[in-house]
Amino acid sequence: MQRQGSPPLFRRGPPVEIRLAALVTLSVILLVLDAQFHLLEPVRRAISIGLYPFQRTVMAPRDLTRQFTEWLDAANNNRAENEALQRQRIELSQVTTHAAQLAAENAQLRRLLGVTDTVDQATVVVEVLYEPADSFQQRLVFNKGSRDGLAAGMPVIDEGGVVGQIVRVTPQASEAALVTDERVSVPVQVLRNGLRLIAFGSNTPGRMEVRYLAANADIQEGDTIVTSGVGGLFPAGLPVAKVLTVERDTASGFARAVCEPLAHPERHRHFLVLQVDVARAGSELKEAESGGSQ
Repeated sequence: MQRQGSPPLFRRGPPVEIRLAALVTLSVILLVLDAQFHLLEPVRRAISIGLYPFQRTVMAPRDLTRQFTEWLDAANNNRAENEALQRQRIELSQVTTHAAQLAAENAQLRRLLGVTDTVDQATVVVEVLYEPADSFQQRLVFNKGSRDGLAAGMPVIDEGGVVGQIVRVTPQASEAALVTDERVSVPVQVLRNGLRLIAFGSNTPGRMEVRYLAANADIQEGDTIVTSGVGGLFPAGLPVAKVLTVERDTASGFARAVCEPLAHPERHRHFLVLQVDVARAGSELKEAESGGSQ
């Protein structure tokens, strides 16, 4: 029987098993030689150089996305840091301002405590709640009222002198008219010579007036006027104002003095209210007026 086989034109090479064995043997030899002598290192370098452009092209979208994300993160971090620094700067400024304000208030309170040594009446420390927005009345509203022992008519002072007088009282608050208010009058005397006068509020902001003076009254620019104690509401000897100008009218026979208050209520928040006996002072004044009318 004739053996069937492939035609010479389509004759195959070595069998697959032989080729596989040869390739495995070659691979093992190459592995051993490369491990011992690094013979394939130049080949690997050449292949890596050839593949690098393709690797960069494939990885470009990932790198761009990463760079964009990092840029956004950096921008957000910078903005957050700037906001934190700005907030910290504002907070530090507020703390510094608050500390300076507390130091000023403490210094003023110490001066007020020193004032209590010069007066005989009991005192109540009050704090300004607000200043009414009224251009025709110069008032201050305090945080204490009748339940703290305050009453209408009691004088208000600071370390500079007389500030004003309580005119309205509620259980929780009180309202005071400043000495520059036109509705306020204070019995005073010239410290230099004891001349008794009446000082009134003025329609000029921050000024007081001494009216109805005789043209030859002994009052001069620079004189200090203090409370005289007449009437009993304002204790004697409290500083009130300093005379700025004296206007004498020889034709009418009268003079007028313009004064600047020694107290500065616009600079402070805390004041002292003198707890004078308002009822007793009022009765004494009525008795004096009735005696004078008889």
